[in-house]
Amino acid sequence: MTGNMGMEGLIPMVNKLQDAFATTGASLNIDLPQIAVVGGQSAGKSSVLENFVGKDFLPRGSGIVTRRPLVLQLMTSNAGEWGEFLHCPNKKFTDFNDIRREIEAETDRMTGSNKGISSVPINLRVYSPHVLNLTLVDLPGMTKVPVGDQPADIELQIKNMIAEFVGRENCLILAVSPANTDLANSDALKIAKEFDPQGIRTIGVITKLDLMDEGTDARNILENKHLPLRRGYVGVVNRSQKDITNNKDIGAALSAERSYFQSHPSYRHMVDKMGTAYLQKVLNQQLTNHIKNTLPQLRKKLQGQLKEIEKDVESFRHLQPNDATSKMRLMLKMMQNLNDNFIRIVEGTGASLSDMELLGGAKINMIFHGGFAYEMSKLIVDETQLRKEIKMCIQNVRAIRSGLFTPDQAFEEVVRGQITKLKEPAVWCVETVGAELTNVLRECSESMKTHPALREETDRIVTEHVKEQEVRTKEMMQTIIDTELAYIDTHHSDFIGHANAVGKGQENTRPSTEGGSMQVQRQIFFIF
Repeated sequence: MTGNMGMEGLIPMVNKLQDAFATTGASLNIDLPQIAVVGGQSAGKSSVLENFVGKDFLPRGSGIVTRRPLVLQLMTSNAGEWGEFLHCPNKKFTDFNDIRREIEAETDRMTGSNKGISSVPINLRVYSPHVLNLTLVDLPGMTKVPVGDQPADIELQIKNMIAEFVGRENCLILAVSPANTDLANSDALKIAKEFDPQGIRTIGVITKLDLMDEGTDARNILENKHLPLRRGYVGVVNRSQKDITNNKDIGAALSAERSYFQSHPSYRHMVDKMGTAYLQKVLNQQLTNHIKNTLPQLRKKLQGQLKEIEKDVESFRHLQPNDATSKMRLMLKMMQNLNDNFIRIVEGTGASLSDMELLGGAKINMIFHGGFAYEMSKLIVDETQLRKEIKMCIQNVRAIRSGLFTPDQAFEEVVRGQITKLKEPAVWCVETVGAELTNVLRECSESMKTHPALREETDRIVTEHVKEQEVRTKEMMQTIIDTELAYIDTHHSDFIGHANAVGKGQENTRPSTEGGSMQVQRQIFFIF
């Protein structure tokens, strides 16, 4: 793209891609350039967005108001002002109060009417002669206390939702922070610091400058001297809650904002770099340049995805959708490919090799010969505790009687306790191998992604079969352990026995001369 017209078309182009992905329900793992708006509750995010449009159109109230991500696409148009929702095709909303009601209704449809949240975005496109081409994703404000029927981990859910957007490398972060609170504790700046530690992708917005305590200002922040960001900060003054309640016109509010910066001694020297109009211009330029910089990589990835899709389409070239035989032949072919790939990955024959991690059969081999051995090695016998158990068993077996010899029953009881401990590492081994076989299945079924229903059913059937075999294996393992517990064969060569104990004791007490000194080796045996 060349020339100004080409640059102006970058944002609409990305908007079309966003709409296409949202409509099909698949992103193709494409990380599209965008700006995510983050901040705490009552930080002024909604007021900033409404100032861009010049209309009241966002839901307001107490608690969490934004409960689903709102993808707001601003488009310059001289044909009037209206809004369009992606979920309401071919319908224009010329009354912005209707837009607010539709956002509320669509939010409730997905999340319920009692403050639930959802990561499924609402796509809204606003046309107006007063806006610059710009796309923003308004995310829920951070909260710490659940309300209504919200789960106890609502703070974590919101953070995970925000991370889903701002964690992408191609996402710019618009961090909105109120000036009348300690910026070092700003929710927005904390999020930006976590996902953009170098401050490369973050644009700071300072709101409520007019509500700061008398004698204080945010000059050092706005001059990027304190908590600096690569893209800097922009200060804005939004309508107060009283202004909103009294339906103060946004145009009048923007004029008042301009007058505030011109008259304030700490900000008048930077008045041309403050305010809503300047912020919108900066975001338009930043997003346009960001798209331009990421365009080569985006184009390369799209071309790669296109080749994969064309390859998939080629496999259906001769498919006759109304021919049952043709469909059955295709399904059997996919099943055979799944089976062959599964065998190759488990047995290692002809499978693609990786030098980054163990896969399939290699990992199962490591579980058997490495992981299982390690789990067994953790069964350390505490001799002191074992002696106490032996003594306790002997006393319980003898009861009121006394004896000279160790009862066989006490010995067998102690041995059974040690054998039973073998069950835990064996169960771990069975479950870990089962989990790895399930992972192999998911990897093999990736070739069936063009048939999601078939893939889901195949995964379900094979996973159930693996689980069934896992249960049978555990039952067989339990049978082996029960067999060992049923009869303790003390004549087995692994047991010393009385006669062998005496013989080995005599061998180990033979005198030996080393360096002219006599050493006597002694060994103490427990004779059962």
